[in-house]
Amino acid sequence: MSQAPRSSLPRQLLLFSSIRAVINTGYRMVYPFLPTLSRALGVSIESIVLAITARSLLGFLGPVIGSAGDILGRRKTMVIGILLFSSGFLLVVLWPTYTGLFLALLLGTAGKILFDPAMQAYLGDSVTYNQRGRVIAITEFGWSGAALVGLPITGWLIARYGWLAPFPILGVLGLLAVVLLFRTLPGLNLRTAARTTFYQTIKSILREPSATAALAVAFLLSTGNEVVNIVYGIWLEGGFGLQVAALGAASAVIGAAELAGEGAVVAWTDRLGKRRAIGIGLVVVALACLLLPFTANSLAFALFGLFLFYIAFEFTFVSLISMVSEITPASRATLLAGNLTAAAGGRALGAWIGPQLFSWGLMANATVGTLTAILSLILLIRLIRVE
Repeated sequence: MSQAPRSSLPRQLLLFSSIRAVINTGYRMVYPFLPTLSRALGVSIESIVLAITARSLLGFLGPVIGSAGDILGRRKTMVIGILLFSSGFLLVVLWPTYTGLFLALLLGTAGKILFDPAMQAYLGDSVTYNQRGRVIAITEFGWSGAALVGLPITGWLIARYGWLAPFPILGVLGLLAVVLLFRTLPGLNLRTAARTTFYQTIKSILREPSATAALAVAFLLSTGNEVVNIVYGIWLEGGFGLQVAALGAASAVIGAAELAGEGAVVAWTDRLGKRRAIGIGLVVVALACLLLPFTANSLAFALFGLFLFYIAFEFTFVSLISMVSEITPASRATLLAGNLTAAAGGRALGAWIGPQLFSWGLMANATVGTLTAILSLILLIRLIRVE
């Protein structure tokens, strides 16, 4: 394994986190501003949802798209991903229509699918495994940072300058990121000497039981998360009658929980060991699911329950990314992209069954969340061997 110079690693992590904050702001902004985009473009909310659905379906091509990190090399793939993201958001400036937005969401998502696994694989190549949980968690601050910083700034820009304002800024920031990426990683492409084909990468993954088990854990964990995620707003609205206030508070709680979960990975995952950290996280996820239905008598308790649930999920999933990065070193980017695809599949299933479960009450959703955590723990203990 090649090692990145210690002096350059902090700069690389700062750059990676910043790039991810930009990309994830573009990815997440469509949700809170969906009605605004609908009105501005003169289309129905269902039309915007259709565009979101289309980009979600693109996520199922993750292993195919993400394998570019193994085939083309890490840095080149990261650059292509950022350029796709920027081109999509700048396209909206030139073509401010529903079609332009639709294409921007697809291009931005394709860029994210390319960039994230290639970046994580790059860190897998350049950072020893016993330190990898910390560095990957630092780059995950780009996810929570998008919610806590990127989206409020986006809201301010839209309120002051109109719906189009964030698009050129995010697009130009992406182009700036490409320049900074070349300056921060000059001439460095750690996978140049070990190029492979898509067939070879898939074959190496399928013949490794730890890899397929890890993908199953990602699927189950995300399913359990989404069956709660899809209904917590309905639960808070029905239980407390304070839709705007409660949902606003819940959004802040979720953002803070994501940040805290990533911070916990930085502090503990490498010390505990990835498998042990994931196991502990899964136990807490299961307990948090069981706790949620019993917090319905108090908004404060309900928000605390959600905080515990989301911090446990974030800690577990980010720790899982760190472990996945070492299971098949020869096909890191492809497996990491597969991990994201498995998570997307789990979220799709959770979003489908979550409302149906909720017709029997939150306890049904919580029970499924608990069971998926327990099944994940069994797979972790019996099948996954990395450390």
